Amino acid sequence: QVDRYLYHMRLSDDVLLDVMARFQAEMVKGLGRDTNPTATVKMLPSFVRSLPDGSESGDFLAVDLGGSQFRALEVKVFNDGKQSSQLESKFYPTPKEVIQGSGTELFSYVADCLSDFMESRNLKHKKLPLGFTFSFPCKQTKLEEGVLLSWTKHFKARGVQGTDVVSSLHKALQKHKDIDVDVLAMVNDTVGTMMTCGYDDPRCEVGLIIGTGTNACYMEEMRHIDLVEGDEGRMCINTEWGAFGDDGALDDLRTEFDRELDLGSLNPGKQFFSSTITCKTNHVQNVLYSCRYPKRLHKVVRRLVPNCDVRFLLSQSGSAKGAAMVTAVAYRLAAQRKQIDAVLAPFLLSLETLRDVMNKMRTELEYGLKRETQDRATVKMLPTYVCGTPDGTEKGKYLALDLGGTNFRVLLVKIRSGRRRSVRMYNKIFAIPLEIMQGTGEELFDHIVQCIADFLEYMGIKGARLPLGFTFSFPCRQASIDKGTLVGWTKGFKATDCEGEDVVDMLREAIRRRNEFDLDIVAVVNDTVGTMMTCGYEDPNCEIGLIAGTGSNVCYMEDMKNIEIVEGNEGKMCINTEWGGFGDNGCIDNIRTKYDKEVDEGSLNAGKQRYEKMTSGMYLGEIVRQILIDLTKQGLLFRGQISESLRKRGIFETKFLSQIESDRLALLQVRRILQQLGLDSTCEDSIIVKEVCGAVSRRAAQLCGAGLAAIVEKKRENRGVEHLQITVGVDGTLYKLHPHFSRVLQETVRELAPRCDVTFMLSEDGSGKGAALITAVAKRLHNVGQK
Repeated sequence: QVDRYLYHMRLSDDVLLDVMARFQAEMVKGLGRDTNPTATVKMLPSFVRSLPDGSESGDFLAVDLGGSQFRALEVKVFNDGKQSSQLESKFYPTPKEVIQGSGTELFSYVADCLSDFMESRNLKHKKLPLGFTFSFPCKQTKLEEGVLLSWTKHFKARGVQGTDVVSSLHKALQKHKDIDVDVLAMVNDTVGTMMTCGYDDPRCEVGLIIGTGTNACYMEEMRHIDLVEGDEGRMCINTEWGAFGDDGALDDLRTEFDRELDLGSLNPGKQFFSSTITCKTNHVQNVLYSCRYPKRLHKVVRRLVPNCDVRFLLSQSGSAKGAAMVTAVAYRLAAQRKQIDAVLAPFLLSLETLRDVMNKMRTELEYGLKRETQDRATVKMLPTYVCGTPDGTEKGKYLALDLGGTNFRVLLVKIRSGRRRSVRMYNKIFAIPLEIMQGTGEELFDHIVQCIADFLEYMGIKGARLPLGFTFSFPCRQASIDKGTLVGWTKGFKATDCEGEDVVDMLREAIRRRNEFDLDIVAVVNDTVGTMMTCGYEDPNCEIGLIAGTGSNVCYMEDMKNIEIVEGNEGKMCINTEWGGFGDNGCIDNIRTKYDKEVDEGSLNAGKQRYEKMTSGMYLGEIVRQILIDLTKQGLLFRGQISESLRKRGIFETKFLSQIESDRLALLQVRRILQQLGLDSTCEDSIIVKEVCGAVSRRAAQLCGAGLAAIVEKKRENRGVEHLQITVGVDGTLYKLHPHFSRVLQETVRELAPRCDVTFMLSEDGSGKGAALITAVAKRLHNVGQK
């Protein structure tokens, strides 16, 4: 007979796994905005976003309402490296007439008890933050607010359901003129339990209550919580799992005893899951927890989730101390937020500031075009002698060289015209070792010619004298399309005896020294111009080229009459702005931060290319690294420990910014990226790093947009139109690969140049295909000139 009664109480692992799957489905339902209203497991956001990290300190009050006794506490938290705390508390009874009377009476009683406790502890002269443990289902929209959904555990105070209980407690406390208490946080007892244990063990991310009632909470990824705005970070979810099965989902497991217990309760038909596993008195709970209950619980959990190493930590003074810990964490986070905001504030540029940058860029553009001011202009406005864009008649075989970074490319480009118009390319990439980049000019150009010889051999065209376009992505002053004098190295190049020399002559001399082949060097080309020409081949409206990658630059077709440094007033010529030097005269010092200055001082060309150092991929990662070091020194990151890897210049490559800022990337993946860099981070660290990356890259995109707005506005005025339609050809890894850079740049241009309708067109290989097209156009125009 006993077995017959107990048979239905015995559940196999298969049944338990099925219950687990049902519960997981209900959790997902509870987290969804559309499905939450019908979910029995309410998955209530607690707005607790962080666990204790050991740096909390101070004196905090806590009150704990939700059991057979009410409790007031004073918790002292010490930042002594030992995560120690001191707790003093006092218990007060919760009379039936109070917990089942009016809401006003209930909260007045709580305030009276707290006042009594503060008097007994001689605390009435202090202003103290308070954490409120309120162990009933509440809907929260912020940490210091909670609307009661329903009473449980024999509480039935009238007029409280549907109201903010924190506001009710505030009102009751205000009647006590002799105490000054600020309620900073309201938490559920389950959340309090997790926070108490989390102070001792940072891996504690789940809280469990099994006593008079039962519940669980856990830290959930924000991207899974539809009920709260934002995807960054985590938040503790109060599951309120007691109602699991209220929709009949567990009726197949309910016994006749469960049904009788339910019918005799204060809330029949509700909290079924709670009634099946909770104890009727604290005494029974304690007997159970000290005997078989915990062992069975641990065994079942470990059997059902063998891939999870679950440790159970018994909470001491759980829910009440937990409320104080939540308050302490909230205090810490508020102080940290202030410090982080202060660090990142200079990176937040107003529309007014961006308009000022645009106007200053416009002034510098004009200085660069005028004969009398060109010498001292920071934006050099170099004539390229490219006087036309493709018209579709270009054809033939061309060689292209591409030098502009740590790799060097040689290309064979075949252009067909007419109905079967096409461009086919064959290329080979060669590395340029650091010792060559920073050696002598002769060594650099001998290496380039060696690479050309290898390619010609590889393609079997060593005997042909092909026209060649040389993409040389460094500032050059040109006297004609095939003469380019290097103004100065950028991007880490430092080869000697090159600055002030004609790079085409240096290439020709290196070819002569080798004495294996000859080439017709038709054009020396900047990669930005190549980008514009590549897009111009597809869209005749493309008259601007933008590079936003390792470096940053813009070119555009300027009316000859505006270019005082070149003879002639007819037609147009492409101007290579070399805008990276904008600000070298101090005109944008008002927006440069101390981090920009540190990056500049540590670079190979200190004091030069200041705008480029704020906008280009080569430097953004280094700006981020400098900020991270500062935040770590302030104790806001990486537990205040600056790792050896963080001290290494260049460790934080810009590609990591693109990866970290990806919307699809979970915080766990951000942590993995940081671990690859030797940075052991918490989830909170990952959120801050992501925010820093976002601030730096957003500013870069906005500054780039402000500069581009100055160019398109100039084009509009040149044409004398009210409204301009123009296409910008764009290349560069920052623009193409960063998840937000292109959008922010385009938005900035729209805001600053509202009368310009700008289309952005991605370039396909501007430095290779573009060089060949420039060579082809130059050949075509040369032939036309001869005729």
